Amino acid sequence: MDENAENAVLATARQVLQAESDAIRGLTDRVGAGFLRAVALLASCKGKIVVTGLGKSGIICQKIAATLSSTGSPAIFLHAADALHGDCGLLAAEDVVVAVSKSGETAEVVGVLDFAKRLSVPVVALSGTWGSTLSRHADVSLDVGVAEEAGPCGLAPTSSTAATLAMGDALAMALMGAKGFGREDFASRHPAGSLGRKLLRVADLMHVGDRVPRVSPTTRMPEVIYEMSRKGLGMTTVTDESATLLGVISDGDLRRLMERSPDPLSFTAVQAMTVEPKTIGAGELASSALAMMEAMRITSLVVVDGAGGADGAGGADGAEGGAPGGRRRVIGVLHLHDLWRTELF
Repeated sequence: MDENAENAVLATARQVLQAESDAIRGLTDRVGAGFLRAVALLASCKGKIVVTGLGKSGIICQKIAATLSSTGSPAIFLHAADALHGDCGLLAAEDVVVAVSKSGETAEVVGVLDFAKRLSVPVVALSGTWGSTLSRHADVSLDVGVAEEAGPCGLAPTSSTAATLAMGDALAMALMGAKGFGREDFASRHPAGSLGRKLLRVADLMHVGDRVPRVSPTTRMPEVIYEMSRKGLGMTTVTDESATLLGVISDGDLRRLMERSPDPLSFTAVQAMTVEPKTIGAGELASSALAMMEAMRITSLVVVDGAGGADGAGGADGAEGGAPGGRRRVIGVLHLHDLWRTELF
C-alpha cells in the first residue's frame, strides 16, 4: 500500500469515528420526557423485556437484551421474522416490548407491534425515522435517527447502529439506577468473569469453621505449633470460650519468641501472641483485603463479626500493632493465597 492509499484509509477511519461520535452526541438533546416514560414503563415490567428487530438492528437488539439482563432487568431477543412464524407465542401479558427499526416501517417489526397491541403489551420504540408507523403507534417512542451513515457510500448501517446501541445502553443504565441495582447485584450475575472477581467479598473466600486455626490463651507452644501446622495458614488465632479474639500468633511471632527465649516451648499462647491483631469485616471487598495485606506486608487477615471496616489485619508475618478494634468474635481467616487463586492481581 503506497502513501496515498494509506492516507485514504486513515482518513476514512477518522471520518467514520467522527460521524458516529457526532451521531451519539446528537442524542443527548433528545433525552427528556419520552425517555423518562420509557424508563418508567420498563421499570414497572413484571415479566420480561422482549427486544425485537431485524437485520443489523436485530444484532443491536441482542446486545441491548444482554445488557438489560446483566443489570437486573430480565430480557430476551426476539427475531422479528421468527416472531411472525410462531415465536410471538413467548410474549405474555406482563411483558414489555422494545422494538427497533431504522425506517420504522420494517414489516416484521410492525407485525410484532401489531401483535403486542392485541395482547395489550406495551411497546417502547427506538426508531430512526420520526413519524414512522413504529414511532406513531408505540406507547413510547425514542428518536435515534441520524443525519447520515458513516463511510464512503453512506449506505451501510454505521452511525445509525451506533446511535441505537448508545440509546439502548442509556436505557439500561438509567433503569439500573432506577431499580437500585448495585455492585453486589452485578457481581452475582458475573460469578465467573473478572468483573465478578473484582467484586468478591471477604466472606466469599475466607476459611471458616474447623478450617480456622484456634487456640486458647493457656495452650502450650507445642500445641500452638501443631495447630498452625495442621491448618496450614502460617498463623493461629487466640480466642476465649466464646470465640472472642484475644490475639494472634504468626510464624513471625514464633521466630521472635525463639530469638528472645532459650526455652520457647515453655510459653503459653497468651505469652507469645500479638495482642492487637489487624482485622477485617466479612463484608469488605476482597480487593480491599488484598490492598491491605500488600500495604502491611502480611499474609493473613482475621475476619471478625460486626460491621465491616478494617482494623487492619495482622498477625501474619511482620504485622504488629494497629488500631484496636475492641473485642470481637472470630468468624474466619483470609489468607493471601486465597486471593491469588481468584486472580485479583
